[in-house]
Amino acid sequence: MTLAEKTVTEKTGARTAEAADVITSARERIDALDDRIIGLVQERMAVSAVIQDARLSSGGRRVNLSREMEVLSHFRDALGRPGTSLAMTLLELCRGRI
Repeated sequence: MTLAEKTVTEKTGARTAEAADVITSARERIDALDDRIIGLVQERMAVSAVIQDARLSSGGRRVNLSREMEVLSHFRDALGRPGTSLAMTLLELCRGRI
């Protein structure tokens, strides 16, 4: 194994250069997906701000708890129990802590 191969396999935790190539490629895809997810979260935050502004300017409350329960249920149903934690994080990012 060459020094370059050793460095790549050490970086990926793989035991072969072939596995290191697969891992490196998959990590690049994950990084691209993470960038898309971050962009979607930022878009969700902006849309949520529009909703909150409209609700507040009409005399309503900043948070609609029944809607938040729908979101929590949707994520839990789609992703299992960890989906609830993910939804809570999204809700906090979009409306702040309550």
